[in-house]
Amino acid sequence: MRTPSADGQPAFYSFQGIDRRLPLFWLAAAFALLVIAVARFRGLMALVTLVFSGWMILEFMLPALLAGEPATWVAVAGCSAIMFVVLYATHGLSMRTSAALAGTLIGLAITAFLGVQAVQSSRLTGVADEGGGLLSTFVACLDLPGLLTCGLILAALGVLNDVTITQASAVWELRAATPEAPRRRIFTSAMRIGRDHIASTIYTIAYAGASLVLLLLLAVYDRPLLDLISSEDIAEEIVRVLASGIGLVLAVPITTAIAAATAAPFQPSDRA
Repeated sequence: MRTPSADGQPAFYSFQGIDRRLPLFWLAAAFALLVIAVARFRGLMALVTLVFSGWMILEFMLPALLAGEPATWVAVAGCSAIMFVVLYATHGLSMRTSAALAGTLIGLAITAFLGVQAVQSSRLTGVADEGGGLLSTFVACLDLPGLLTCGLILAALGVLNDVTITQASAVWELRAATPEAPRRRIFTSAMRIGRDHIASTIYTIAYAGASLVLLLLLAVYDRPLLDLISSEDIAEEIVRVLASGIGLVLAVPITTAIAAATAAPFQPSDRA
């Protein structure tokens, strides 16, 4: 970093950090090219909606949070807007996409409700690290427990979207393969796929919620497990994993039921 000259003294340079922009640019370029090459137009639209999601977070959610708006409602409104644009732009305007969107929004509402209740009942402060304390110093009106819930909702959004669009697609493919099947059979068959998806996603969420550095520090302190669970940083991770996991699990049968009801024509056997 160059410091300009002052009072007749020559300018001098100091080390501030490493310029990582070039390798990051090439990594991002390789990622974008591979997505477009493999997924083609749908991959291109996914990248466009990824940019839109980032814009929504930076231009809408962050300013609203810094202005002291209710964090949970900011998260729900922002994530809902993101899902409307992302799903329809990437997967097209169709009943299948609408079924996935409905399941995602319901799962999002469940996750938000559970997140608020869990944060309040656990008395989490949102100041588990230096970042929370620093934010409270600079932004006095910031609701840190609400910010924790907001982050929980954002983290659950991608997993919810993945599960709901998969379930809706599974129902539509089953309907195309067995057009004479009643809704109940379509729902039952799709739920077999959903159970496998739930199982694989749940342990993925658990791995993602684990912080290796934090776990190593806890191992060094060698405290009893029950005491560790009550600590702020561990309790935050537990709430995040469990609240998003419950929303995810419930989103699967909800989305499957909506998709089966909209994809399957009425059959006389449905009266049973």
